[in-house]
Amino acid sequence: MAVQLLKERYASQVGSVVLGATKEQGGTRSVSITVGGEATLPFQHYEGSMPNRPIIAMEVVDIEPSWPEALMKDLGDVVKDPALWAKKCVEEWGADVIYVALDGADPDGANKSPEECAKTVKDILAAVSVPLIVVGCGDLEKDHDVMAKVAEEAAGENLLLGVAEQEDYKSLVAACLGGGHSIIARSPLDINICKQLNILITEMNMPTDRIVIDPMIAGLGYGIEYVYSIMERGRMGALQSDKMLAMPMIVTVGFEAWRAKEAWASEEDFPQWGIQAERGPAWEAMTSAALIQGGADILCMRHPQAVQATKKHIEQLMETK
Repeated sequence: MAVQLLKERYASQVGSVVLGATKEQGGTRSVSITVGGEATLPFQHYEGSMPNRPIIAMEVVDIEPSWPEALMKDLGDVVKDPALWAKKCVEEWGADVIYVALDGADPDGANKSPEECAKTVKDILAAVSVPLIVVGCGDLEKDHDVMAKVAEEAAGENLLLGVAEQEDYKSLVAACLGGGHSIIARSPLDINICKQLNILITEMNMPTDRIVIDPMIAGLGYGIEYVYSIMERGRMGALQSDKMLAMPMIVTVGFEAWRAKEAWASEEDFPQWGIQAERGPAWEAMTSAALIQGGADILCMRHPQAVQATKKHIEQLMETK
């Protein structure tokens, strides 16, 4: 007896955002990448189209990061040079785009000037030909100056710049509009704040097809079920014609996964947890696997093995069309 599958019908779809600009589009990238555009829940290919697969942005920091020793050991000496690091991410580890964190701008750290930060971004643009995502150090006052300078120096490249939050978004929106870039809108796992922030940003004449949502996440074992529920609510809103929730989503997988003790703790301290060299990348890859089912379009990751595992998983999910 044949079984009839019941299919959901959706009234709308997720919007698309283009990352990067080729020479014909006014930039210098060899390729621009489109994210979003889903007309169904993730990988439900029998109910609607999913024209663009989720992509992986590998994280590069402008100073040598203080990440767990196990992760740093596997990345190697390239972490001392952001341009070489980015080049290796693309050419050897298969990154689709580069996620540049300008942590060196932190006034309590290296305190790099906006000009120094902009030069780092330009050096990375020269080293790789894929689109870039650029975020500041987290110090609001410093980031205003840093991101304005980066937006100005990289005008026309269609960077994805972040992050805009409910209490601090105007200067970044202005910088993005002036330099022809797109923007990351971050909300603290709250659908109402997410929607309100997108409304505020669009009221400054930023087109919706230049906004990417960062819903904020948690790593595996630290509340990822709640994260999934918020992401799913956002996706359902988009598919039910809520235009202020219909933007692609970016998630900081590497940052959250490697904060978990289960990822970096030594075998001497926790012998029952297994081999650390396998456990760390697996923790990051499993976090990614959960989030792409929640609707993530851009995964910001750190470990090459986790990237390879996630790319293979995405490829298999997309092959089931």
